[in-house]
Amino acid sequence: MHTHTKLKFCSCREIIDKNPKNDRNEENRIKVYGTNEVDDLDPALRVFFDVNDLYKGKNMWIYFAINDPSTTPRLLAREQADSIPFSSSNLPYLLEFLSLAGDSPQAKAMEMTLKQCELEPTAGEVRFCATSLESMLDSTRRILGEIKLKALTTKIHDLLGSNHTALQRYTFLKEPLELHVHDMVACHTMAYPYAVYYCHGQKGSNRAFEISLGGENGDRVDAIAVCHMNTSMWDPDHVAFRVLGGHPGSSPVCHFLPADNIAWIPSS
Repeated sequence: MHTHTKLKFCSCREIIDKNPKNDRNEENRIKVYGTNEVDDLDPALRVFFDVNDLYKGKNMWIYFAINDPSTTPRLLAREQADSIPFSSSNLPYLLEFLSLAGDSPQAKAMEMTLKQCELEPTAGEVRFCATSLESMLDSTRRILGEIKLKALTTKIHDLLGSNHTALQRYTFLKEPLELHVHDMVACHTMAYPYAVYYCHGQKGSNRAFEISLGGENGDRVDAIAVCHMNTSMWDPDHVAFRVLGGHPGSSPVCHFLPADNIAWIPSS
């Protein structure tokens, strides 16, 4: 192991759902946010919305976190990443190496991330965790094919001022632009001492959109949104159903990508 590798946790990631019974479904802890009025739900869940909300002038609550680039972990080079064990069975060794107590919040976050990465995929889904850019690209191409890839990310503007709040009302400034791709791989940041992405894809059952948003505090966001058209295989306890209502297979589920997430699509 490279003993000089700088390891620190990303403060922008939290474990949304700490209920062990939901460990079988990765989506329960991916930070995507919803559309209902603010209530007792975690504000960070406010990125989910209905496919019928895709129109100019739509106004909704959305949560976009601000991450400090100076404290956000970066992906390791493949050589570094491959030299560090990445499995639940190696957790005691990793905690000793990092001088972390087994009952610390950091240790619990690491354990949850490792378990998440070891879950079996649902029917028709492919999933993997990437600890380097090279492994992310290789695994994505195994899903989408040996093609040129395009990375889609949400971009948040006008944040140098002090008026930004993570949760605020946004208005769709233009008609959403559909990207007309059905196959994609979405990669979500996970809680870990260095950058780890949980990636998953399901061919032929997704729609992607670019959406220009204007916030009530003056923020501007060029957002990427993904709509999952087939939810029939999702866990009934999926957090999206708690936010939007419904049940597996009842309707599509759409969500905005957080700014630190990536959606890979075939490049035209």
